[in-house]
Amino acid sequence: MSHYALVIDLDRCIGCHSCEIACKNENGVALGSYWNKVLQVGPVGTYPDLHEYFLPSQCMQCENAPCVHVCPTGASYRDAETNIVLIEKAKCIGCQYCMMACPYGVRSWNTEEKVVEKCTLCRQLTSVGEVPACVGACCGNARYYGDLDDPTSDASKALAAADSASIHSMPDVGGNAPATKCILSSKIATWKVSDLA
Repeated sequence: MSHYALVIDLDRCIGCHSCEIACKNENGVALGSYWNKVLQVGPVGTYPDLHEYFLPSQCMQCENAPCVHVCPTGASYRDAETNIVLIEKAKCIGCQYCMMACPYGVRSWNTEEKVVEKCTLCRQLTSVGEVPACVGACCGNARYYGDLDDPTSDASKALAAADSASIHSMPDVGGNAPATKCILSSKIATWKVSDLA
């Protein structure tokens, strides 16, 4: 079965926020809301041994997505073909249970439409063979999209090329198994995100 997600090479991410802007432009995300937000981790350490990195945060495409399990109407669901977690706005009653259930705080409330929104991995683009807007806009070539179950996908190739000790994911909370992966080598910084989840 397919499982589409992002792989982000933090060794290459320069914190330019172009992924944030591309996401907002492509999806019409309101000011103050984010489907993709770049966080700065650090600097940490003692001078002169300081390090920091930039961590883009969006839907982690959890294999056991708590947002889907708590939704009373089925508005939050997993696409049968791509395994991408999505929201059907017409079914959303605005209870915001999914926002509370998300361990990563990556769902947002649309005050105009009174519905919850989130990263869709730019379904409108990927369904016609293009990459998500954030991937296309990344000037550092740090973002990869693809089927993690397909070894020929860009995402799988990026993971295969990385040292296994450099591959990370956000903390697993209650067995949700986040699928989005980050590559961060120890020569750049120490992976430290426990306080962000």
